[in-house]
Amino acid sequence: MSQTPPPPPGSSPPSGYGAGPVQPMGISEERLWSLVCHLSYFVLGIITPLIIMLTVGTRSPYVRHHAVEALNFHITIYLAAVVAGFLILAVIGIILLPLVLIVGGVFAVIASVSSYQGRLYRYPFSVRLIS
Repeated sequence: MSQTPPPPPGSSPPSGYGAGPVQPMGISEERLWSLVCHLSYFVLGIITPLIIMLTVGTRSPYVRHHAVEALNFHITIYLAAVVAGFLILAVIGIILLPLVLIVGGVFAVIASVSSYQGRLYRYPFSVRLIS
């Protein structure tokens, strides 16, 4: 058996090792990633849209738009939930906290359906921290 010698230091890697140009994304793949961004509200929250924005969002403006929107909305909902959590001491938070979480879930589902249909979506209320 003959083995090929390793490439000399400083040379570019052979083709097939990720050295080639970035492949464009298909429409269905873009829609799937945007769907994952919005539905991450229920599972991993802020982490998933941030990772998608920094990785897949560099290849697709459509995915980046939805990742940024989802990230801003998730941050807004978490801040509102923290405030409502403190208001539990004033009794109004007992009603306010579940209301904030349910409204956040409803808007996340609406955004995910809209993004999967190929439309750009902006949440009606969201603090725009990331652009």
